[in-house]
Amino acid sequence: MPAAIADPGDAAAGPRWYRIKGRPLPRPRGRPLSAWIVADISQERARQETVFRELQHAIDYLDHAPAGFFSAEAGGAIAYMNATLATWLDYDIAEFTPGQMTLSDIVAADGAALLDVVTGSAGEVRTVDTVVDLKRRHGVSKPARLIHRVTFGPDGVAAPSRTLVLETTGDAPPALGGEAAEARFARMFNTTPLPLATLGADGTVRRANGAFARLAPAAIKGAGATLYGAVTERDHPTLKAAIAAAALGKADIAPVDATVAGKDERAVRFFISPAETGEGANVIALDTTEQKTLQESFAQSQKMQAIGQLAGGIAHDFNNVLTAIIGYSDLLLVNHRPTDPSFQDIMQIRQNANRAAGLVRQLLAFSRRTTMRPQVLQLADVLSELQMMLRRLVGEKIELEVSHGRDLWLVKADINQFEQVVVNLVVNARDAMSASGRIMLRTRNVSVEDCAALGEKSLVAAEYVLVEVQDTGHGIPPEVRDKIFEPFFTTKEVGKGTGLGLSMVYGIVKQTGGYVFCVSEPGEGATFRILLPRHIAEPIVDAPKKAEASKPAADLTGRGAILLVEDEEAVRAFAARALMSRGYTVLEAENGAEALRVVEEAEGKIDLIVSDVIMPEMDGPSMLTELRKRKVMAKVVFVSGYADDAFARNLPEGLEFQFLQKPFSLKQLIETVKNTTN
Repeated sequence: MPAAIADPGDAAAGPRWYRIKGRPLPRPRGRPLSAWIVADISQERARQETVFRELQHAIDYLDHAPAGFFSAEAGGAIAYMNATLATWLDYDIAEFTPGQMTLSDIVAADGAALLDVVTGSAGEVRTVDTVVDLKRRHGVSKPARLIHRVTFGPDGVAAPSRTLVLETTGDAPPALGGEAAEARFARMFNTTPLPLATLGADGTVRRANGAFARLAPAAIKGAGATLYGAVTERDHPTLKAAIAAAALGKADIAPVDATVAGKDERAVRFFISPAETGEGANVIALDTTEQKTLQESFAQSQKMQAIGQLAGGIAHDFNNVLTAIIGYSDLLLVNHRPTDPSFQDIMQIRQNANRAAGLVRQLLAFSRRTTMRPQVLQLADVLSELQMMLRRLVGEKIELEVSHGRDLWLVKADINQFEQVVVNLVVNARDAMSASGRIMLRTRNVSVEDCAALGEKSLVAAEYVLVEVQDTGHGIPPEVRDKIFEPFFTTKEVGKGTGLGLSMVYGIVKQTGGYVFCVSEPGEGATFRILLPRHIAEPIVDAPKKAEASKPAADLTGRGAILLVEDEEAVRAFAARALMSRGYTVLEAENGAEALRVVEEAEGKIDLIVSDVIMPEMDGPSMLTELRKRKVMAKVVFVSGYADDAFARNLPEGLEFQFLQKPFSLKQLIETVKNTTN
């Protein structure tokens, strides 16, 4: 092993240095031998000392030169900074650690983007000469000129940059030869947050500021890069026409809306005008992504609201028809024994009417006009009870996995409606798989900080409980994904789907105050995410339970005068006949205005008011307000195809009423009236 040793030698001549090398010699027997070589390297050592001292002088000069200097890696990490630049930035050079700071830490605004986009071919040296604002430690900016040089190796990979930083002043910067006006313009151009660029007639970017480089880096990177390379191909014709018009000196060029491709697509509006030279164009770019997202979200919300109003109106009219069918079926069944030949026919009519009523309820759920009975739920418990039924629904060939997050928060929802939502999503997931596959049903808490990671721009940051239903099916194409929550939209074969399942899911989740999203790519399955708001439960004081006495058979007969207000003649006739058959006196009216006249003729002798909500001329709540003014204090049963809370807020505060949802059966009508009059 070689070693260098010093010989003190003559004190006047200084020490001498020798390099000694030794190696063993092969010897079969006896003592081992070794060979040594001793070389005098004093002169070589002296030359090394000289070079080292000169290097130290160069480093010291570079550190304290009147100009700043730094070197940055290809990723933007600062590998070296001299003491002068550190002082300008209000740092102590002793605090600097290579790789700890980046270009964005020392160059203000979007100036770092101008340096990041420098590209070149193998063996090329690229230089960017620009004026930017340096970012000092306490946020105060400092104008400076950067001469940023990057060398590209034989493989085309960029070596660490060598960047000279020249200090400038507002009046006459010596480094710029006194061109103060040009320096001020360059600084303003490069540091403004508005993306600016000048283009050639062929779309090449001749000059761009940092904001433009950050917004559309593909327009600047690489030899022969143009603005067209930064936007999607479908926007090329419009953009080319605008740039060509500007190159010809034409004014009043319409703004061009385009999509800038990249890691995250951005919607951008380009304002293009002729350049001073008349050979190209000036471009101002505005990022309109957020505005476009809001517009699309608002348009989608309006569309769904309009469809919901239409669906709700259809459901209301259908409920009137179904109420009459179910009611008259009940009247017929009262007079027919099970052994009668027509009994089964009547039952078939009634059962199909109830089936139709189920479809109408789905329409009402979408339009958010269904009656909700919310209660505090622990979703892990609810889903655990559903597992057995869900496994039967998916069959033996499809695997169902259920997993819950730890310490799930509580939510407040209608348990029956929520179970419908989960069952519908699981059935849809099953139908998306041809023969076999896997469905994953997961729950977890989502904090305020976690909301951003979901990537849903319409989601308001808050605390939620997330329910995910994921399948390994064929996925949903983008053009279909935008329509899946609309009523009557289905991709299933005729007779295999009503198109109301997902619209019902949408309506129930929205009415609960939550969100529902779908994430899917063709061939990669689909994931439906339901986010329900966290419920903070109040302490519950258990009341003493009373022993329930056995109840005798209910007596549904009664006495008294009932004002029946219903604009649908078939429903009114059925209800009047059913109530009279139980011993009540029925006064009929087809709307609110007529009901007021009937009450005047009856001289206020009314025990109960059974009224529809939506009627021509005067609706139910308005009629009741007028009756209360006339001191008619009879109890009220409102009947509607909509949810009770859809009109309750229009009633006087504190007003008590019973509610009967359409369509209703004869028994439901009689029981509601009996319970209200008692």
